[in-house]
Amino acid sequence: MLKTKTLGWGLVLCCALVFSGCGYYFPHVYEGAHRVVYMQTWKNRTNKLGLDMKIYQSLSRWFQKTEAVDLTKEKSGADLILAGEILSIDLPSVSWNSVSDATGTKVQLYVRYALKDLKTGKILWEVPNKLYTADYTVQTATSAADDEALSKIIDDMSEHIYLGVLNKLRKQQTQAQPAN
Repeated sequence: MLKTKTLGWGLVLCCALVFSGCGYYFPHVYEGAHRVVYMQTWKNRTNKLGLDMKIYQSLSRWFQKTEAVDLTKEKSGADLILAGEILSIDLPSVSWNSVSDATGTKVQLYVRYALKDLKTGKILWEVPNKLYTADYTVQTATSAADDEALSKIIDDMSEHIYLGVLNKLRKQQTQAQPAN
């Protein structure tokens, strides 16, 4: 009798936990209304050729993680615009040890970007000057080490922008829902 009663309360407790929810969500997943984000290749104010395309490709890979948001180069039919600019890049900043051997490299990338709702004209998110950095330990300072650090920066930046856009879309969707 005691086992049946304990089992019954355990089942009630499990059901209560399942149906109450904990409020946790997965930040990489957006399940709202389908949205189309227009993004051209960013303006590149640096002398690092191809950097603008690397950023576009990285952002494209991140936006492929959700089916509810499409990234496009066509402005017609888009709901939002994600515009950006590469302001400057510092390649490399090298650390040296006591016998003048290179021990590390530090790459710095300055960018700015904004997310705008095309229907209302309202800017949803603006970052006027953002610094992204990556430090790498190296045996010798080479362009390969710089490229590896830059790839890390671009991926981190793209993830940050992707999550920021999803956050703004969630917020926009919550504000659009009528209060009960």
